[in-house]
Order: sequence, then C-alpha cells, then structure tokens
Amino acid sequence: MGKATGFLEIQRKKWPTRPIPERLRDWKEVYLPFPHEDLRKQGARCMDCGVPFCHQGCPLGNLIPDWNDLVYKDRWRDAIERLHATNNFPEFTGRLCPAPCEGSCVLGINDDAVTIKAIEVAIIDQAFEQGWVHPEAPAVRTGKKVAVVGSGPAGLAAAQQLNRAGHSVIVFERADRVGGLLRYGIPEFKMEKRHLDRRLALMEKEGIVFQTNA
Repeated sequence: MGKATGFLEIQRKKWPTRPIPERLRDWKEVYLPFPHEDLRKQGARCMDCGVPFCHQGCPLGNLIPDWNDLVYKDRWRDAIERLHATNNFPEFTGRLCPAPCEGSCVLGINDDAVTIKAIEVAIIDQAFEQGWVHPEAPAVRTGKKVAVVGSGPAGLAAAQQLNRAGHSVIVFERADRVGGLLRYGIPEFKMEKRHLDRRLALMEKEGIVFQTNA
C-alpha cells in the first residue's frame, strides 16, 4: 500500500453535504463532491490487510484496497479500470449501497472505517468527467440473441455483460421508461436520474436495445 502508516496519522473525514436550508428547496442529491486531495488522504488510511474483510463484505467482491491505493497515488484512470473490473455501474452502487464493506473494514475494529463509499463515487464521477467511460461494443457478434426481462439494476448488468460477450441483447420493460427500481423506486435525493440516463445512453451505443411497455 502507498502509505503504511496512513491509518495511524489520518482521521476519517465525513462526506460533505449540502446545507439543510438548501436541501429543503429541492430534491437533488444530499452529498457534495469530496475534494480530491482529501480523498487521497482517506485512501491512504486503507491498511495493507493480510485478509481484507471488505472483499467479503462487498456483494460484488470489489477490489477495494487496490483502488483505494490507486486514489492515494493519484492514479485515477487506473482506479476506474480496477473498479470496473468487478462493478458494471459504480455510479449506482456508490450512491445507493449501504456500504457493508465499511462495516467489514478491518480498521473499523478499533477505529473509524475507511471512507470506501465516497471514494467509489469519486472514482466514477472523475472517470465520466475526464471522458474515460465510453461505449464498449463487442468486436465480434456471436449471432445469438438474448432477451432480458426487466430493466432494473440486475437486468441492466446482465444485458451489459451479455452484450459485451457478443450476443445481441434486447431488454423488455413493462413500464414506460427504462430503469426499474432505479427509475421508480429510488428518490432523487439519493441518486439523480441523470446518472441513470447517462449510463443507458452508453448502453444503447453499445448496441443494447430497450423495449418499454412490454
């Protein structure tokens, strides 16, 4: 890891939030962007654990110590590649997941856990801002067709993986708009719909077809 004594020298810093009077006037997201220099220091708190329990705590098995270390070293592009290796939609999970990884953090045994959730969001937001996230259409098509029923997070992830494997994918959604729970079940203050729409636009460019009112 980049800073072996980081967890001894640096305290956990809370994710900054918008002022309450401002939040009362709209439904936009609660959290503000975390300053990158502060996040680098937070990434330095990640210990070189013999057994990183955050891997087990994360349902996706995200390589959390790896991208914490890359953020500390200011290697943001490498960090998004490592994050995308296990996570199709970090802009969703980073905002919506209750972060069992932080509950499993070894540092949390006798100190405040690493700010994993905030680092994950910052990595994907930085990647979109820098243009590092782009459509990944398969080089060769298999000629096989796959139907995915439902356009919630599981359906979207399945569609993306199958499409990148070369299959032709069509996603059927009974509602009038794509997104399932992400569209109709998640309030705007937790995740603004622009994040969903941005990802759906990328998936369409990759060749995935969406059929609503199905």
